[in-house]
Amino acid sequence: MQETQHDKLQREGFSSSLGVIAATLGSAVGLGNIWKFPYVTGQNGGAAFILIYLIATLLISMPVMLSELMIGRKTNANAVGALRKLAPQEPWFLLGVSGVLSAFLIMAFYTDVAGWVFSYIFKAAVGTIHSTSPEQTYAVFQGLVSGVGEPLFWQIFVLVVTGTIIMSGVAKGIERVTKILMPVLFVLLFIVDIRSLMLPGASEGLKFLFDPDFSKISFSVVLAALGLAFFKLSVGMGTMTTYGSYIGKEEDLPRIALKVMLSDTLVSIMAGIAIFPAVFAFGFKPNDGPSLLFITIPMVFSSMPFGRPFMVLFFILVAVAATGAMLSLLEVPVAYLVEEHKLTRRVATLGTISAVALVGSTATLSTSLLSDVMFFGKNMFDFYDFLTSNILLPLGGIFFALFVGWRWGYQRMFTEFSNDRHLKNEGFAKIYFFLVKYVAPIAIMLVLLAGLGFLKLK
Repeated sequence: MQETQHDKLQREGFSSSLGVIAATLGSAVGLGNIWKFPYVTGQNGGAAFILIYLIATLLISMPVMLSELMIGRKTNANAVGALRKLAPQEPWFLLGVSGVLSAFLIMAFYTDVAGWVFSYIFKAAVGTIHSTSPEQTYAVFQGLVSGVGEPLFWQIFVLVVTGTIIMSGVAKGIERVTKILMPVLFVLLFIVDIRSLMLPGASEGLKFLFDPDFSKISFSVVLAALGLAFFKLSVGMGTMTTYGSYIGKEEDLPRIALKVMLSDTLVSIMAGIAIFPAVFAFGFKPNDGPSLLFITIPMVFSSMPFGRPFMVLFFILVAVAATGAMLSLLEVPVAYLVEEHKLTRRVATLGTISAVALVGSTATLSTSLLSDVMFFGKNMFDFYDFLTSNILLPLGGIFFALFVGWRWGYQRMFTEFSNDRHLKNEGFAKIYFFLVKYVAPIAIMLVLLAGLGFLKLK
């Protein structure tokens, strides 16, 4: 017991409220904002989809995120240790194990995509993707993803950058870097937004984003909005539990969660403003899907005056967003190894990035050397994505909600929610508790069933 108390006293944490917001927002903001949000919005009709997404974010993903933050802060422990402390002798710690596994497997393919983004900064700078020809931009992208040495180099580069920051610690590493990255992200987005809005015909893109056509809403659109809202705030994978454990007892967690949710949504909307006015101005399609970022966007920027420097800026901001998310993902297994297995932060970090490089290489090479390796009809990249996005994360979100709503209970929850009753927020607490106890589990279960193919989307 004395060792536990000593470890607790020596444990790092965020040093300021600004650091808490920056790090937590850095976890929530990622490729999902700049890549997935625009193309999913484009595929699902624009403004009406965004409206449903906003409602789902407020009612589902934010309550689950707040649950994770509270569990982490209450226990001052990693994703596995937190559940062990709150429910000793019970199997709830497996929820933390699932979170660590999810974070690791997400990094396996996320670092691959992040590597593409970093490589595109270089390609944009030298003019390799400065073309209005879909054949050329497609050929460049296919050459990257079907290669061997180049994508592996960029994946390892991403892991080295992220690992170096993580080894510096919570305050001097994660907090210091995200306090720089998040303002840079907003500034770069603002610059690209202004340029996009100055294009002739940009108003069509704004109409697509902000003028809802409710006739486009279907059950599949609602489920897509639910799924995106849930995954956008980094819930169900232990990141918010881990970051919550670094937050001081005096911080207002509900207010932090609300600020992060609103800021994350603002980044997504700003990304939409950066992309859709330009897409419409030059006659491209908003529903180009995952290829929107790597094939369509280069053509869009190549079509505008002074497009090359703005293309470089755009991919820098995407890389910034990806870095913040990767820090939170890497911190989950590192914190687990440090606290549960007593490794030093340096050894835990080096071990984790080495393991990610090994496992992640199977995702990176899944369209080249390992293209014949299949699991359940999917290559390794798609298998890792499916396993985490469609199974592990929804299950994690459901069980986090069930734990707080049914195992932890209202009184214990409210003590943490209100900072030991120093905050006068009981009305908010009752609304939150209803959402996390009843609404969130049911909604996430729909996402899970849809992802597994048990619900018809049409």
